[in-house]
Amino acid sequence: MMKRLLAMTLICLMALALFAGCAGQTGSRLDAVKKNGKLTIAMEGTWSPWTYHDESGKLVGFDVEIGQYIAEYIGVEAEFIEGEWDGLFAGLDSGRYDLVINGVDITDERREKYDFSDPYAYIRTVLVVRSDNEEIKSFEDLAGKTTSNSIGSTYMELAEQYGAKVEGVDSLGETMQMVISGRVDATLNAEVSVADYLREHPEAEIKQVAATAEANRVAIPMPKGENSADLKKAVDEAIAAMRADGTLAALSMKYFGIDITNN
Repeated sequence: MMKRLLAMTLICLMALALFAGCAGQTGSRLDAVKKNGKLTIAMEGTWSPWTYHDESGKLVGFDVEIGQYIAEYIGVEAEFIEGEWDGLFAGLDSGRYDLVINGVDITDERREKYDFSDPYAYIRTVLVVRSDNEEIKSFEDLAGKTTSNSIGSTYMELAEQYGAKVEGVDSLGETMQMVISGRVDATLNAEVSVADYLREHPEAEIKQVAATAEANRVAIPMPKGENSADLKKAVDEAIAAMRADGTLAALSMKYFGIDITNN
């Protein structure tokens, strides 16, 4: 009799432990963010003017201020973690980051893996070559050529779609230097980033030869799933608030000199 009671007690304890474990997993990601008091945001930190370091070494940029606004809207601190492009998504997959804010384009492939916020910017992709290059005048001319782009970026994917071989890089500056030095034939990048680079380096021997007809939608990816629904709602509300109070357009003018926040 005692053995049976002991066995039943053990079974009940195991059931309670299992229930408690499951209950602990039902909290939303937003609840966890508020409990921790911080929103963990991943970005490269090397892509001016989206996310970069100023002369004092401080992390600044369009996406940095957007991340700060969202964190303040939620009522927590923004914790920025920098890394290489492909590592940003690996961290999102593992649950290390809550968001990636780094000028990320919405694509069908990414939608399969991540939930996205509403778009907060719209940008076209441009094709850049060295000033004396007369062979490449359109995206179709990339067949058999080489480009420099971040591994896993939409720019890399587009270059490969047109038949180019892509050399991986870590920063916009490195990308441009590879084009200027002749190590690669071209690069694809955001129109606004190229314009910003030329403002900083007016002597750079590069030129823009083509641009996509339609603008890419830039948004914020986050882990996919029901427990991220509250976080997505909060991020979307923050973006809507930024639009309504003029912050979004003002930040665009501050960092790009044009308003890229409307399609």
